[in-house]
Amino acid sequence: SMTEYINRQRASKNFLTTTGLINTVGARNIILDTSVLIGKNAVIGASNTFYPGVIIEQRGDGRITIGDGNVFYPGTYILSTAGEIIIGNNNEFGPAGITVKANMPDALIAIADNGRYCDGVSIMGRTTLGTGSQILGNITVQNCMLADGGTFQEPDPDKRGAVLKGFGLARNIALEIGQVVNGMGDFANSPIEQQR
Repeated sequence: SMTEYINRQRASKNFLTTTGLINTVGARNIILDTSVLIGKNAVIGASNTFYPGVIIEQRGDGRITIGDGNVFYPGTYILSTAGEIIIGNNNEFGPAGITVKANMPDALIAIADNGRYCDGVSIMGRTTLGTGSQILGNITVQNCMLADGGTFQEPDPDKRGAVLKGFGLARNIALEIGQVVNGMGDFANSPIEQQR
């Protein structure tokens, strides 16, 4: 049958079968469509929401751990073939696309809690995204560190998590609480500003 065929193909690529997806991840999370692909060895918490077309792929020595209460909008692609991706709680991935990729042995992407990452973001290398941080725009983020802070709803901008916005390449950038870089092209050429 069609279902058996699809499940064989999924298993050959180390993804959960549709039944496995519903019985394991679906038991504690919200899966809005069976087009969601989740690697067999990915560790998934509870109360996450998976929209159609989300892919969480783990191969080789890659490791992926996801906490609770995150929302994964369509076009989210999380891949670990080497190194590690650790995602905390209550983050929003998307809408309009995000790629998180660990594909080197020393890659470590650590995303804390209550962040927003959307509009074509690509995250790689050794990157730490603190609580409340945001990356908004078609930005390739490599080896960056965004400090912890309040969410975008924090009334005092100086107390919000660090933010990257705009488009282009952000490499080796470290931002403190309340800071933002609005980049166009190479973020190294853009000033670090206070969000207020």
